[in-house]
Amino acid sequence: MKFLRRQLDRIAPLFEEGGRLQKLYPLYEALDSFLYSPGTRTATAPHVRDANDLKRTMITVVIALTPVTLWTLFNTGWQAMLADRAYADAVAAGFTTGNVLTATLIGLKAFLPLYLVTIAVGGAIETVFAVVRKHDINEGFLVTSLLFPLILPPTLPLWQAALGITFGVLIGKEIFGGTGMNVLNPALTGRAFLFFAYPGEISGEVWRLMPGDPGRLVDGVSGATTLARWYEGAVPGSDHSWWEAFVGLTPGSMGETSTLLCLVGALILILSKVGSWRIMLGCLLGLVTVGSLLNLFAVNSYMAVPWYWHLVVGGFAFGAVFMATDPVSAAQTDLGRWIYGFLIGALVLLVRVLNPAYPEGMMLAILFMNVFAPTIDHFVTRANVRRRQRRLGLQ
Repeated sequence: MKFLRRQLDRIAPLFEEGGRLQKLYPLYEALDSFLYSPGTRTATAPHVRDANDLKRTMITVVIALTPVTLWTLFNTGWQAMLADRAYADAVAAGFTTGNVLTATLIGLKAFLPLYLVTIAVGGAIETVFAVVRKHDINEGFLVTSLLFPLILPPTLPLWQAALGITFGVLIGKEIFGGTGMNVLNPALTGRAFLFFAYPGEISGEVWRLMPGDPGRLVDGVSGATTLARWYEGAVPGSDHSWWEAFVGLTPGSMGETSTLLCLVGALILILSKVGSWRIMLGCLLGLVTVGSLLNLFAVNSYMAVPWYWHLVVGGFAFGAVFMATDPVSAAQTDLGRWIYGFLIGALVLLVRVLNPAYPEGMMLAILFMNVFAPTIDHFVTRANVRRRQRRLGLQ
């Protein structure tokens, strides 16, 4: 490591002010700060002494996403094996060591190209903007580049993934000024663009076994399996049990299937104080409240679906843990975080149940509340100011 440090210091003058490659300084700085702690220090007040920085924050999120990502590789491959008649005997044998390895390799083959396209295209855009604006390449894209393929179906064409991340980075972040200035979550912005531009492809190809016949496989069908079938009148549990949905043995966008591993990620984010537990719990309370009200006034089978089923299907858990808690686009005040999270959980149910054209809801709920997060913080702050003024007799 000392050798690498010496080599980076040796070429540093080429990228610094006056060097032949000074325009490419953001690339050098990104590599240097990724491998080592920044060597610069503040020279004048104010000084903030904290062990945390943007790099450590983003790496923590990546660590929290690791269990979900590993499950993504296995479950994506397993769902593909369920759909392929050539694997009928392996599926019947269950989760043997060989089958787990085979499924993981199949999933890796589906996930890796989407991830590489995302990080290559999105990273190139980030680099161009950093060079033009003459600022550092921020580590924020490490998280965006991992989140984006996790919320995509495994069958999405690579050119659409490139188009989606381009839209997400440009419209969701860079036009607002880059990392720390964005109003919308970049990964969700890119997915929203793909959903409305290419609804057939973004729904993906989903697979399931014929109920009651583990050896008979059906062809792929387009659409969100569980949620769409509920709207059509299917009874929760007819395709898979609640426990299977909780663990993540269901089709869907690659990283959104396992509520269990999303909870593991939530624990990491909460203990490291990177993710807001208020937002996560607020989302759950909104889901429970509106779900219970819909059950009371149910006029069809979809409105009668219990809230705990909505918790484990679709992208609710993934969105509540990794998307809604984005520290830039979320509410910043403590009370605002409660309100922000509660409204996301409430909107998810309203979109899912009362909108026949869109049986999901988490993506739209988070983006909608991203827009209103500054307004929520404004009114919370003004309320605090008025309360203090009354306490001091100034009002």
